[in-house]
Amino acid sequence: MTDIILHDIDPLLLDRVKRVAQMRSWPLQEALMHLLEHGLFACEAELAARFNESDANALQAAISALEGIPSDPGFSKIGRVERSSDANAATLESQGLTDVDRDLMAYAQKG
Repeated sequence: MTDIILHDIDPLLLDRVKRVAQMRSWPLQEALMHLLEHGLFACEAELAARFNESDANALQAAISALEGIPSDPGFSKIGRVERSSDANAATLESQGLTDVDRDLMAYAQKG
């Protein structure tokens, strides 16, 4: 295994690494390798969860296209559910429900 050499490490960080090593009964070198590996996995996962600009633009274009689909009362039920304008809407709003919640409830009431 390659030695890890850290210059000018913050004393508090070194204490934290030593505590992990002590708690796991690992040598300091092994603790550093585990922490480095797990930290790297966490950073890679965070980066992988983000869209690049091209993906974000494609997603936004798809969402915009879907928003433009007119309501379809037919078999496929594509489109938006018409919102009722009765007093029930005010009750739902006071409960903190979103437009999606209201749409789902309206759809369920029609079915």
